[in-house]
Amino acid sequence: MPNGNFIISLDFELHWGAPEEWDLSQRKPYFDATRLSIPKVLSLFSQYHIRATWATVGFLFAKNKEQLLQFLPKERPSYLNQELSYYRLIDSGEAGNDESDDPYHFASSLIEKILETEGQELGTHTFAHYYCLENGQNVTQFDLDLKAAQAISRENFNTTLRSLVFPRNQFNPEYLEVAAQNGIKVVRTNPDLWFWKSTSRFIPLARAVDTLMPISGSTVFHDMKMEKGVQLHKASRFLRPYAEKEKVIRELRLKRIFSEMTHAAKTRGNYHLWWHPHNFGYFTKENLVDLERILNHFKMLNENYGFSSKNMIDLNG
Repeated sequence: MPNGNFIISLDFELHWGAPEEWDLSQRKPYFDATRLSIPKVLSLFSQYHIRATWATVGFLFAKNKEQLLQFLPKERPSYLNQELSYYRLIDSGEAGNDESDDPYHFASSLIEKILETEGQELGTHTFAHYYCLENGQNVTQFDLDLKAAQAISRENFNTTLRSLVFPRNQFNPEYLEVAAQNGIKVVRTNPDLWFWKSTSRFIPLARAVDTLMPISGSTVFHDMKMEKGVQLHKASRFLRPYAEKEKVIRELRLKRIFSEMTHAAKTRGNYHLWWHPHNFGYFTKENLVDLERILNHFKMLNENYGFSSKNMIDLNG
């Protein structure tokens, strides 16, 4: 019987993650710090022999705006809420000319660092941070979005994207067949827990409490089912970023993660931890310290139980 696995995935977005909410003029230092933190995270991953999937927004792949325009799909998402269509940043000129001019919307140099680091998989967070459950869009537009992501990835990095994370966890099972047709082998899904299936206004509170103590089923999973040609990986836990006002409960959250990892190692299960690189944009030092504590715990579990580090595509057998 195989040993357990520790899976890490990161949703790499920079400003493309939520420009309708983030005023870039106020957030530049935050994203500057994010960019500086990524090589430090990669260094920790190398030190602890961690394999991880970087699910990256396709817009970030472009070398410059001219190239980005060449790869734009012929049809854009027709969201009823057009604030969610980030093509508007390109049309308006808010997105600059290239990475040196605009490091918040271009990131080819960071993608190269990811690919140069052993064990790191370049995955997709769709081309345009595509929302698969928003009203107005359709599967044809999603298909064109994935085709654009694959095309620019092959052009610039000679890489076929095989793992997909749906932006904002808008998992749409109806879109899996199209994902498979576009070369996707593995998709991260939401935790199989009751508070991920409800729309109650109390759900955010339930999720917050669960980071401190178990109020649901186990976050460890043992089986990965296939659906419409794609392997589904359940997320286990979002690594919440450090916050000064939460110093007291931070230790409880980390101990919760340690406990879940230990349970996965002992039961030969899978534990999937995820976060966004920009979560380390504030309190970078503190977040890196917390990450290293998690990786140290993994090292102990690896030595004692054979707990293995995997990226998403590693488990696609």
